[in-house]
Amino acid sequence: MNIHEYQAKDIFRKFGIPIPPGEVARTPEEAEAIARKFGGTVVVKAQVHAGGRGKAGGVKLAKTPEEVKSTAAQILKLRIKDIPVEKVLVTPAADIASEAYVGIIVDRVSKKAVFMVSPAGGIDIEEVAEKTPEKIVRHPVDPRYGLQSYEAMNLAFFLYKDVKQARAAAKILQQLYAAFMASGASLAEINPLVTTPEGEVVALDAKMVIDDNELDRLPDIEALRDESAEAPSEVLARKANLTFIKLDGNVGCVVNGAGLAMATMDLVKYYGGDPANFLDIGGSSNPEKVVNALRIITSDPNVKAILFNIFGGITRTDDVANGIVTAINENPLKVPLVIRLTGTNDEIAVKILKENGLAAMTDMDEAVQKAVSLATGGKAT
Repeated sequence: MNIHEYQAKDIFRKFGIPIPPGEVARTPEEAEAIARKFGGTVVVKAQVHAGGRGKAGGVKLAKTPEEVKSTAAQILKLRIKDIPVEKVLVTPAADIASEAYVGIIVDRVSKKAVFMVSPAGGIDIEEVAEKTPEKIVRHPVDPRYGLQSYEAMNLAFFLYKDVKQARAAAKILQQLYAAFMASGASLAEINPLVTTPEGEVVALDAKMVIDDNELDRLPDIEALRDESAEAPSEVLARKANLTFIKLDGNVGCVVNGAGLAMATMDLVKYYGGDPANFLDIGGSSNPEKVVNALRIITSDPNVKAILFNIFGGITRTDDVANGIVTAINENPLKVPLVIRLTGTNDEIAVKILKENGLAAMTDMDEAVQKAVSLATGGKAT
């Protein structure tokens, strides 16, 4: 679950991380009133669950309350990655002497939380990793003991030579780790962590992603979910108990099982296409899942072909076939459909499809190639 920047900052503040004040506005008039309260130059930042806010015009400086009002009005009209901006964060602008990056992720290999710190902040950490990997230090944290003081100081001295600033940064690292663990996060980052001309160390930005598996025990965190800032398809999928992630491609994928879903997306890329989503209907034999899956995928205007890739085990292929037929009868498809079925009850499934004017393939590569070809106008490789 993604949460907004202002929500992540509220969590960080509770754990003592120094963060400039800020308030959320839903109208230009509210933004103007907040700016008058703060005085001076402020930053108006779109609050939306999508990357690239700055490039999309969602982060702007404004020097006067009147300018804040007009700037907020512009930002509140934006759609960033097709998600409407419904609120903005207004926060005082800061004088910056240096920018660093501090983040924590879950490393599934070591089964630990891993710190990543870099003195090159203010830009995407992926860019730093690609172009200047020597500017990143990674440090796994032993979950039995947490981030120890000496470990925090070692990381902090990689960021700052000044002892006072290093001590301040080390404290922030420990506070960030505490916030990360208490919130059930899978990611927490500060980018940038800045020093001011006066030598203070301050977190100017905050980002957190919460592990959905933690939400049952953390109702206060779950209450932070903002469905209006999420892609509508992902909201529908969650309510339908489907594992779904929207992507930017043109081949809609319906697959059972996460491993097969990943392999299917890899093949789509291999044959020259781009997957439009990750969607896993596995885990049960319920035709309604298929109906919901097709409803979600067909709502994406970027999808030019739909691929069903089903290897029947617990998920019976005849149930999938019945779901496909039901969905098409309710809402006839406007894009071509490719079906690959094999496994439990596949003979019954093929018969169901054939009786309804549909065909099924058995070879995975052939099915993917056909779907990519249909989606790209015959350009499959």
